[in-house]
Amino acid sequence: MMVRDKRPVIIAGGGPAGMMAGLLFARAGAPTVVLEKHRDFLRDFRGDTVHPSTLDIFSELGLLDGLLAREHNEVERIGAVIGGHEYGIADFSWLPGPARFLAMMPQWHFLDFVAGEARRFPAFSLRMEAEVVGLIEGNDRIEGVRLASGEMLEGALVIAADGRDSVLREAARLPRQDLDAPIDVLWFRVPKARTPDNRTQGYIDRGEMIVTIDRGDYFQCARVIEKGGADRVRAGGLEHFRADVTATAPVLAGHISAITSWDEVKLLTVSLDRLTRWSRPGLLAIGDAAHAMSPVGGVGVNLAIQDAVAAANILAGPLARGADPDPLLHRVQKRRMLAVRTIQAIQRTVHRKVIGAALREKAPRAPAVVRLLQIIPPLQALPAWLLGLGVRREHVSAPRALPDH
Repeated sequence: MMVRDKRPVIIAGGGPAGMMAGLLFARAGAPTVVLEKHRDFLRDFRGDTVHPSTLDIFSELGLLDGLLAREHNEVERIGAVIGGHEYGIADFSWLPGPARFLAMMPQWHFLDFVAGEARRFPAFSLRMEAEVVGLIEGNDRIEGVRLASGEMLEGALVIAADGRDSVLREAARLPRQDLDAPIDVLWFRVPKARTPDNRTQGYIDRGEMIVTIDRGDYFQCARVIEKGGADRVRAGGLEHFRADVTATAPVLAGHISAITSWDEVKLLTVSLDRLTRWSRPGLLAIGDAAHAMSPVGGVGVNLAIQDAVAAANILAGPLARGADPDPLLHRVQKRRMLAVRTIQAIQRTVHRKVIGAALREKAPRAPAVVRLLQIIPPLQALPAWLLGLGVRREHVSAPRALPDH
């Protein structure tokens, strides 16, 4: 394999994929710089569902206790209320491993923790307020990135982890397949009293679907709507919105009056797509830049982290040695595409068969498979396994270079 110079790995985007890749590449001794366009990690309604597959990775790195010392809530079971009747769906207590729950952790806490651990390695650098706006194209490969400031930064490899609206994906002209998500989501918060158990639920009734994620002293709520339906909902007025929400999810009735403005209701335009080619010489796309996921199951953060682990397992060692990464780039897509295709196929089925039916039926009836899960409760381990551990999950095998302290 041809040996190149020791220019850094440049990671565009300081989200879950970018920060985890930054940690793992620097841990292996590869000079690494993460470029994040914002001044901090504080942004509302980012994905903050950390699944057992991700928690297992942190356990392998010896970082699980430190991560779980950060503010979080633990969800051991997920249920649904369909037509007024409560059903158990997934029971994570049946899973193997050190963490048999979902950790609901504000993403800024998660990213700040990963950044702190990455800084222990001398090969790591994080630059905030460093917006990547384009690529440096050589004769036969990508040689680096252009920043909004005008700076040109050359690297041994550019990793596009800049999200579902990736600038670098477009600049690199990587082909994308749109899978036509038929839904959008309205996000909002409703205060609540703390309870001993976590009461995360989904509610389906009256042609509506509401998800309530228990965050201790508030519910983070999602009202699922038809694609492009936000203006119609807003046109009905805030009072009508509150009434529709509480009629479907009565648990919110006591505090729904806390929503006093449409400014408190945020629209998430749902995308579902994937690149058919994740790389070209000098550049690799991972996470949402490679495959935008639906919020169904809260899997986006965890698939992005799995991508970062796979990329580091394949590339970090060779890059730390100064080797040419280009012949290896296709292996990341080859490793990860089965998981992406499988999860997106499941999400498309849920869009059509579950959410689509929920938005059509005024008096819904639980599907047969949901009724079966009540008759044989141990079967709730199966959706927990699929949701919590996923398909072809990754384990850390990238090398570790000792930090200098």
